[in-house]
Amino acid sequence: VQLVESGGGFVQPGGSLRLSCTTSGFTFNYTTVSWYRQPPGKERAWIGAIGRFGDTNYEESVKGRFTISRDNFKMTSYLQMNNLRPEDSAVYYCQPFGYDSWGPGTQVTVSS
Repeated sequence: VQLVESGGGFVQPGGSLRLSCTTSGFTFNYTTVSWYRQPPGKERAWIGAIGRFGDTNYEESVKGRFTISRDNFKMTSYLQMNNLRPEDSAVYYCQPFGYDSWGPGTQVTVSS
């Protein structure tokens, strides 16, 4: 299983970013993909997931601001983040359900 997160960067509060999670090595079409983030000095935490049929669930603090989607042909999941806040600053990761694999993550910094 290979996972590569990308799309992170520096953004001002209220801005937007779109992260990508490009995958290989498993049957993406049938697999739930979760997104996590790890702020500086804190543990990695789940923020949302998308099921094989596109059904989504989100952690309360990102609900209404973040949207997870998937493109089965590209074996890629996306995390659209809007109205970003300084507390959203973290390294963001994706993980397919049932696999103990992690990519390098992508850094998101929200600051004025």
